[in-house]
Amino acid sequence: MSKKSVLAVVIAVVVVVVVGGGLWWFLRNDAPQQVSLSAATEQVEAADGATGSTTTPGSVDGTWDLDIETGTFDYTSATGSFAGFRVEEELANIGSTTAVGRTGEVTGSLTIAGNQLTAAEFTVDMTSITTDEARRDNRVQQALETGQFPTATFTLTEPVDLGSGAASGSPVSATATGEFTAHGVTRSVQVPIEAQLVDGTIVVVGSFSILFTDYGVTPPSAPIVLSVADNATVEFQLLFVKP
Repeated sequence: MSKKSVLAVVIAVVVVVVVGGGLWWFLRNDAPQQVSLSAATEQVEAADGATGSTTTPGSVDGTWDLDIETGTFDYTSATGSFAGFRVEEELANIGSTTAVGRTGEVTGSLTIAGNQLTAAEFTVDMTSITTDEARRDNRVQQALETGQFPTATFTLTEPVDLGSGAASGSPVSATATGEFTAHGVTRSVQVPIEAQLVDGTIVVVGSFSILFTDYGVTPPSAPIVLSVADNATVEFQLLFVKP
């Protein structure tokens, strides 16, 4: 084999390795589990057990601030407060996968009076959204135009009945009606939520679906992506404590 032929083979091998490696980060389907109340409450109980803290407030009435100290944020195993999205994709020669983006940079509060959630709001720093791969992160940031629209917000617009057992730690399932703002667009949404008071912490998890077109978002694309669902699931796990 001539030197030119050997060089050609080497170049071909290098290209295959580089391209294959470049695609691998995009094709992996190792999306973290969806949010769940049971998983979130177990995390809080484990954290309290480690610190020896099991404080329960005398009354749940009043304002509760989003807890940014309990737990840690990790893309696959977040144990504190976080918010993010899930999007279904169809990839060439691979099939269906789920792209997930998350951030622990969330702030907010809620207010309880009697058996009702009377106010709630939280803000998500969209510039800190991460996925399982930095190169995918850039596409997400571009699609969401976070340089121009750095935050997403939710504000409760109607009271939520929590039931008489919420104050004693019974799990709550309800629907929160509010305004969700993303990419500079505000729309009314109804959000199924689950909540529970655990060792002085109110744990809230939920998710709801949005259409990209409703918020003027063009989904990120790549040559290997055959299609991206026209909707995304917004999900969150939020911990609240008395200030």
